[in-house]
Amino acid sequence: MTDPKQFTDVIYEIRDRAAWIIINRPKVYNAFRARTLDELIHAFQLAANDRNVASIVLTGAGEKAFCTGGDQSAHEGQYDGRGVVGLPINEIQGLIRDVPKPVIARVNGFAIGGGNVLATLCDLTIAAEHAQFGQVGPKVGSVDAGWGTAFLARHVGDKKAREIWYLNERYTAEQAREMGLVNKVVPMAQLDAAVKDWTDKLAQRSPTALALAKRSFNADSDNIRGISNFALHAVKLFYDTAESKEGVAAFNEKRDPDFHKFTR
Repeated sequence: MTDPKQFTDVIYEIRDRAAWIIINRPKVYNAFRARTLDELIHAFQLAANDRNVASIVLTGAGEKAFCTGGDQSAHEGQYDGRGVVGLPINEIQGLIRDVPKPVIARVNGFAIGGGNVLATLCDLTIAAEHAQFGQVGPKVGSVDAGWGTAFLARHVGDKKAREIWYLNERYTAEQAREMGLVNKVVPMAQLDAAVKDWTDKLAQRSPTALALAKRSFNADSDNIRGISNFALHAVKLFYDTAESKEGVAAFNEKRDPDFHKFTR
């Protein structure tokens, strides 16, 4: 699957000195399944090893969604692929941080759940005015208890991060910018031009200096990697419970979940 021409869920393009990695599942709001993450992993590895690539743009196809996290139709207590929970989510999250090039989240719509975590992990974020951000984990019997929680708090503060995770509200692009989750907000018609402005500037910068800067930023928060890996195994155990499965069933059946009947 290292040949991007074989990808089905992801589009990989080189535009000038930038690698564009596009989640191409617009019918499900660019939610990811196991194959999607495998293709994202290969795409990031290609961009990391291409010396002509100065920066990476992560986005979703269409104008409705950047990414809305794990595809609940592929989740029945376990997702449909490899990894601790059936998704190699820790690998793609780690790659976004480890690739020695700036990664820009081009948020063209919903950045919800696992999609919000991906945007949080990117070095820079540009959002269209209509974009929305938020977490849904406790509403569907799930949680990203690592990068999704502890690293989010680095951006928006501890109290705000708890609000985002506990209450599961939606936030506008401008609200996300004000809280420190987004760098810049532009009209959708100007989104690509704004991204290109940044990728053009990054192409003129010293790649070694950028890599060193990124490594130094990461060093301060890399302890969260251990928290995330530990939490992933805990979440795997949680997914095996009736309480978590109720969240998936309720989502797929389009009804409100009743979690409390399963508590002991």
